[in-house]
Amino acid sequence: MKIYFRRLIFFVAFCFPVSFSLFAQTIDRSNKANASVDYQRLNRIDSLVNAYVKNDWVKGVVTIIVKDNQLVQYKGYGYANAEAKIPMKADALFRIMSQTKAITSAGIMILYEQGKLLLDDPVGNYIPEFKNQVVLDKFNATDTTYTTVPAKRNITIRDLLTHSSGIDYAAIGSSTMQAIYAKAGIPSGLGYFNADLLTEMKKLGKLPLAFQPGERFQYGLNTDLLGCLIEVISGQTLDEFFRRNIFLPLEMNDTYFNVPVSKANRLATVYTEDASRRIIPWSHTFRNIDPDYPTMNKRYFSGGAGLTSTAFDYAVFLQMLLNGGIYNGKRILSPRSVEMMTSNQLDFSFNGTNDFGLGFEIVTEKGAARGPRNKGSFSWGGYYGTTYWADPKAKLVCLIMTQHTPNSHGDLTEKITALIYSSLTK
Repeated sequence: MKIYFRRLIFFVAFCFPVSFSLFAQTIDRSNKANASVDYQRLNRIDSLVNAYVKNDWVKGVVTIIVKDNQLVQYKGYGYANAEAKIPMKADALFRIMSQTKAITSAGIMILYEQGKLLLDDPVGNYIPEFKNQVVLDKFNATDTTYTTVPAKRNITIRDLLTHSSGIDYAAIGSSTMQAIYAKAGIPSGLGYFNADLLTEMKKLGKLPLAFQPGERFQYGLNTDLLGCLIEVISGQTLDEFFRRNIFLPLEMNDTYFNVPVSKANRLATVYTEDASRRIIPWSHTFRNIDPDYPTMNKRYFSGGAGLTSTAFDYAVFLQMLLNGGIYNGKRILSPRSVEMMTSNQLDFSFNGTNDFGLGFEIVTEKGAARGPRNKGSFSWGGYYGTTYWADPKAKLVCLIMTQHTPNSHGDLTEKITALIYSSLTK
């Protein structure tokens, strides 16, 4: 009888290997214990986060931990709206801001795999306003006039993916570039804009770069421009392209540029701090970002900061990357494209410790020696206090989500990270 069952199991595994592999590709949401996790240690996260909430250092947090494709933790802490005493639920909707960038980068790689672009193509091939660009030489702060010199080469799609194009941010960049962008009416890329994406990017193309292309890293509107390229090349809006090629195949049913009215009550409240570091709700005019922007019908789909999502939806996206580009039998990217995205692309130092790929910070051997994340882990975060990373060596996906900036107690993320790794037994 034992021999019979062994043969039966072997026969099923041999004849239906795909079904087994597909099951392993998805996030297992059953409550079974993971043998690689010390749950007594993991529960320290509860005590830590609850203490921060009790001390009024943070209003609400959601954490999600996926180990070996298995959901290990998915919890809400504190309040989604402290004033109304609405508890934070695990499926709360978060303005993920710059976490949008990784999805846009994946969108570019999808077009790359379709043969519709090359990473070293000049942006001007698709948007002529980016041909014959110039670089800022001298700037007069008194009247915002400036002189320029010719760019040594055209900016490329790879430059945009690595934030090495010379394009800055209009609201959080250098004061010089902020002044130049403000005079030209360039959107900040954060919040809502009653504008057309291509029109605004064409205006950007006529302005000087902050430095010669490929010279250094500068966080900026690069990924908004990538989103515009996706629209121009695909003939679809960025919203439509994401939905067809990423969100629907991955069943990311809670990820939107325009959050439907039926789900608006799941949006977590955004908080900031006053001069005395007391946490207060983000007003509709603070920093010119209306926190209600997720529900405002828009045409400017910001590839750099426009999406709203849940911790679980984003974990699925990251798990797809950890799986080598496939999830639940749906291939989004090839393993090689994922490898390219998570490999260093810069010829110069990113931050002195880690590398930068096609949309991600990548932990180096030096970075791994200084913190718990293993070499090869890739990560980023969002303006309002969301953080994510995927660790291929540990087979780990983690997100820590808040809606709070600036945050005097932002060390919570690193403390949770330490507790997560301290709970892993292998």
